[in-house]
Amino acid sequence: MNFAVGLKPLLAEARSMESLEKQLICPICLEMFTKPVVILPCQHNLCRKCANDASNPLWQSRGSSAVPSGGRFRCPSCRHEVVLDRHGVYGLQRNLLVENIIDIYKQESARPLHAKAEQHLMCEEHEDERINIYCLRCEAPTCSLCKVFGAHKDCEVAPLPAVYQRQKSELSDGIAMLVAGNDRIQAIITQMEEICHTIEENGRRQKQHLGLRFDSLYSILEERKKELLQSITREQEAKVQRVRGLIRQYGDHLETSSKLVESAIQAMEEPQMAVYLQVCVWGRAGASEGVWAAPQGWSGGLWSLQGIWSCPQGCDGLWL
Repeated sequence: MNFAVGLKPLLAEARSMESLEKQLICPICLEMFTKPVVILPCQHNLCRKCANDASNPLWQSRGSSAVPSGGRFRCPSCRHEVVLDRHGVYGLQRNLLVENIIDIYKQESARPLHAKAEQHLMCEEHEDERINIYCLRCEAPTCSLCKVFGAHKDCEVAPLPAVYQRQKSELSDGIAMLVAGNDRIQAIITQMEEICHTIEENGRRQKQHLGLRFDSLYSILEERKKELLQSITREQEAKVQRVRGLIRQYGDHLETSSKLVESAIQAMEEPQMAVYLQVCVWGRAGASEGVWAAPQGWSGGLWSLQGIWSCPQGCDGLWL
């Protein structure tokens, strides 16, 4: 076996691990992400501890172990402002995919390269033969003797490292697609949360505006009610005063007329003609002086008071 040919996959794997490690470096502490890893609204990742320190730069220096709520900071990768809710950094979503990749990376990194080079699967049919080719039709690794004499002699095969690199590349692309899909979903969730916040804010403003308008209408109606009540009270007092004056006039006239009737009845009962004639002369004199005349304002009778018991002025259109 050519040593240079066998070393190429190992070098490629080492470069791949190094490239992966660069993607797992926190931009704040410049070390590999420490779990839990949180994903920001801008889709970049941070250690939760680093995110907490970034949102509260003076908190750590005060020696407090409590985590304050709220806060804001800028993403160190893109400078996008991150606004935290009342839960603080604990309100940020954990990136479980990155955490799983970190675990896998640490497991792979713990295995030395020489141990990986020495690990070769042996063929079950030919115990002394290493598995070095891949059957494309059966989709299974096998050895060269199986291709020449065994079950895969009529199958199409390919070198195992080539198939390994191709499938690993496909898996890497699949992981990238999953990560991109998760990023898109997270972006959609963030947009929906912003839409919910906008809807709630618009509803609050509309409620406040409606309340102010109704308060203004209520104030106008109360002022109008006060003015109408005062107008009704003034008109009521004026009309009652007028009617009371007429009642007094009619009462005085009634009293005078009653006395005159009483005197006339007594004169009718007078048996002496001379005395009767004297009384009648007095009665005619009283009538000539206006005792029988109606009080002032009686010319129209009760019809002259028709406007007094009508609806007070200003109330005609109140029920429209």
